[in-house]
Amino acid sequence: MNRINALLLAGALSASANVWAEDAACATVKLGDPGWSDIAVTNGIASFLLEGLGYQTQSQTLAVPIIYAGLQKGQLDVFLGNWMPAQQSNYDKFVASGEVDQLAQNLDGTEYTLAVPTYAYEAGVKTFADLDKHADKFGKKLYGIASGSPANESIKQMIAADEFGLGDWQLVESSEQAMLVQVGRAVKREQFVVFLGWTPHPMNVQYDMKYLRGGEKYFGDSGQVNTLARKGYAQQCPNAGKLLANLKFTQEMENSIMDRVLSKQASNAQAIKDWLQANPQVLDAWLDGVTTRDGGDGLAAVKARL
Repeated sequence: MNRINALLLAGALSASANVWAEDAACATVKLGDPGWSDIAVTNGIASFLLEGLGYQTQSQTLAVPIIYAGLQKGQLDVFLGNWMPAQQSNYDKFVASGEVDQLAQNLDGTEYTLAVPTYAYEAGVKTFADLDKHADKFGKKLYGIASGSPANESIKQMIAADEFGLGDWQLVESSEQAMLVQVGRAVKREQFVVFLGWTPHPMNVQYDMKYLRGGEKYFGDSGQVNTLARKGYAQQCPNAGKLLANLKFTQEMENSIMDRVLSKQASNAQAIKDWLQANPQVLDAWLDGVTTRDGGDGLAAVKARL
């Protein structure tokens, strides 16, 4: 009888352990990073939480098309930066087709389109159609971000189609940081400059700027950001998948953290930790139904890191 009870107890413990068991491949979470300040923040938050739960994380800086291919091939696990509708073509190719999974919408109310300093806006550059009217002042240059980004591809399409009279304009591709350095130089001299702008981002605080209208065919209207994962990730790694599906951010949160980093007041990791220490209530929703990797109290483990 004692032997039977022992076997039953062992079986119960084994079943309990299996509730929390994840595939060994789940121990390290591989995050796609396109090199954008906002995704550095959201990846940093995800990494802080995952590491507090007993996971390891790897963030790989890659161009957006390579990130989607990495998710499709299972070389990456998660991408927190599916900006919509800017990445509609990638979404249709990989997500809508079922080759990549969407876990959640993590941010809404975004803007992602061409922008100008307010003094250029007030001088009459309020729409995409106004740009070519002031072509000489802009030097016929549009400042974008890294090569291969969906927004750059949209700008190239406009130029190729001579949309808004932009057929003889040039797209200047560079990193986000290099683009903003160029914007900063122009603003100091009150020169006209048109560039790719988006929110959330501290550029909206650093510069007095306006978003142009009329380009919705290429950039859409107000949008959202989604969390994507390789196909079947949430089923293979249900605990990590639950956390990532729970993550919801706000523009105020992201702007606050990014501003501290870009103004060199703190590193990305320190700015994230400081923000979480000041706003621990967000952890309740993020960690709802989430445990440590070995089945412990997830909320308590993460709070211990603060």
